[in-house]
Amino acid sequence: MNEIIRVIKSRRSIRKFKTSQIPEPLLNEILECALLAPNARNQQKWHFTVIQNKGMLSRIVNILKENMINSGIEFLAERAKNPDFNPFGNAPTIILVTADKTARFAEIDCALAAENMLIAAESLGLGSCIMASTEFLFASEKGRELKRELGVPEGYEHVCVITLGYKDETPLEKPRRKDVINYVK
Repeated sequence: MNEIIRVIKSRRSIRKFKTSQIPEPLLNEILECALLAPNARNQQKWHFTVIQNKGMLSRIVNILKENMINSGIEFLAERAKNPDFNPFGNAPTIILVTADKTARFAEIDCALAAENMLIAAESLGLGSCIMASTEFLFASEKGRELKRELGVPEGYEHVCVITLGYKDETPLEKPRRKDVINYVK
């Protein structure tokens, strides 16, 4: 089987990570793959904020949990009330993906970059997960202050978070529907 196809077929969303940090050369390789993603008119209206500082990760988790509790979405609030809940599975690295949402197709561009990161991570023996429920991170004054502190460019908004680290679980493949494809020949 082709190596790229093998990696795509073996990739799983990892929600439990070991505590050891990923080496910088692997992180740089993953980020380079993000930058090589196709994007509309080569605008590159994306921004990637890499967070590895344990204190900052803890602060982000606390703000996110507080905002989830205040979201008005019951299942998210219940999840966030659990003191052991960590939305990032204790990943030692997260990448906050933001975009200039006034740029046409910026969210699609970010999704393509995110997929490149997920595939690159798997090919390097790392676990990853893409998360969108992190949209609540900037939904409060604390969150907006954090956004400035993290250096997110003015006018850029949350798209997703990528968690990265060494896998501490081996999820099974989940079934995929085949009835979502039709052919017109």
